[in-house]
Amino acid sequence: MTEPTYASGTERVQTWLDGRTLHIRFNNPAKHNALSVDMWEAVPPLLQLAEADERVRLVAFSGAGDKAFVSGADISQFEDMRAAREAVAYYEKMAEATLMGIADFPKPTLACIRGYCIGGGVNVAISCDIRIASTDSVFAIPAARLGLGYRYSAMKNLVDLIGPGAAKDLFFTARRIDTVEAKALGLVSRACAPEALEALLAEYAASIAENAPLTVMAGKAITREILKPSPELDHALCASLIRGCFESADYAEGRTAFMQKRKPVFTGR
Repeated sequence: MTEPTYASGTERVQTWLDGRTLHIRFNNPAKHNALSVDMWEAVPPLLQLAEADERVRLVAFSGAGDKAFVSGADISQFEDMRAAREAVAYYEKMAEATLMGIADFPKPTLACIRGYCIGGGVNVAISCDIRIASTDSVFAIPAARLGLGYRYSAMKNLVDLIGPGAAKDLFFTARRIDTVEAKALGLVSRACAPEALEALLAEYAASIAENAPLTVMAGKAITREILKPSPELDHALCASLIRGCFESADYAEGRTAFMQKRKPVFTGR
């Protein structure tokens, strides 16, 4: 069988195979690696190739440069891609497909975080199995400052990872936290000085490459089964609540205030 060649459909996502590790790097440094639609679209095909590639034991996500992992949505596309109802639906569909693709990927995944890890950056990170971060990183979930809806899957990943109390603290306040607090909450597995981050990533890559892949994948699959939601969960209610956020006047106000770099004034409508 011909070994796959890894190339994304956009220059804003870089990828390369290093030993047993497939690296996927978000490459939009001028905008702190904010995620544009083409960046979301590029990831699922890469994961599909990696799943069937016996060479790959680990997929590692990172951000280009030393300022950010991912800082959220690409501001230049914010108005065009998220203003109209159809555009909101498409953006959310692509983001959900990518994040679920990362979460459901059968092999280990790791987020290597340096700098800003905000909004969609947190979603990417918590979709991964392991998160390592430099001590100069910053984390936040600013959904409540924008009036947008936060998907069930993203909230579940957050609650499963750090617990409902810490999740509600970060979500309700939209406050920024440093790496020390992120590690204390369990949002980050390990932290190190910025200059040691590459070596820490290499340590994980080497360890996972040496371990039995079937055992590792079985452990991941069983963990996923343990965390499955109750059959009584009302998915329709969750979807309705999220849709209501995106259709609200507050969302329009949050989006406008974000673009105008001012504090939003929300009315609850």
